[in-house]
Amino acid sequence: MPIPEDVTGDEIDKDVRQELQSLPKTLAEDVAKNLVMVARLIDEDPEGAYGYSKVALRLASRVAAVREAAGFAAYASQKYSEALAEFRAARRMTGTVDLWPVMADCERGLGRPEKALDMAGAPEVHKLDKAGQVEMRLVAAGARRDMGQLDAAIVTLQSPELASNSVQPWTARLRYAYADALLAAGRADEAREWFAKAVEADRDGSTDASDRLAELDGVEFVDALDEGELEETPQETETETETETETETAAAAETESGTETETESGTHAESESESEAEQD
Repeated sequence: MPIPEDVTGDEIDKDVRQELQSLPKTLAEDVAKNLVMVARLIDEDPEGAYGYSKVALRLASRVAAVREAAGFAAYASQKYSEALAEFRAARRMTGTVDLWPVMADCERGLGRPEKALDMAGAPEVHKLDKAGQVEMRLVAAGARRDMGQLDAAIVTLQSPELASNSVQPWTARLRYAYADALLAAGRADEAREWFAKAVEADRDGSTDASDRLAELDGVEFVDALDEGELEETPQETETETETETETETAAAAETESGTETETESGTHAESESESEAEQD
């Protein structure tokens, strides 16, 4: 797959670059460029990112960072079985538990929420950092919802991290998930409160909490294109009116001109008749 000229491979994380040092220099550069493209496209073009991840995987399948990138690209493309296989391979290579929550979410994607819940209660969860534990809680709550257990999902999300007033990288998503679960359970007033709290914490716009809040408040947004069309309509009407007026004026002028011509012709004819009479 083509690599844009502005991609050098130096953009990758230093830890990943260190892993690639086990490869020949030219090969390492090629792999790095493909990994950069995966990171660049994964949010807006998951399929494109997936394509670059397959190239990197073909070049360096024994590098854990490559297997992890391939897993995330497959996950973003909703290829959950393939993603789970890549995450498992990366975990075997590194021995870390960092990927445990996303592996559990892959189980959800494969229609196995019970398996995701089993993973949420596994010893590996205690080895996760705070961000990983919050992520695992989100996955577990999602699994509860998949099983139709809305009240259990709400309870699962209730935690010190949810109650905390401090804003962390996970705060907006946690509050959003809680608000969404409340709304699904028919607790609209509480849901509105937590959507508002999610908006306060969502500094980078990672959720659509503001839209959900506006929807609950009955606020309707007008599309910019539609608004532009509405603004153009009166102008078009005015133009049409002006054109019609000009046409009517021109027609009136022609009628008046025709009348004058007829009058002049009649007067001329009368003069000729009078002259002929005088000669007789």
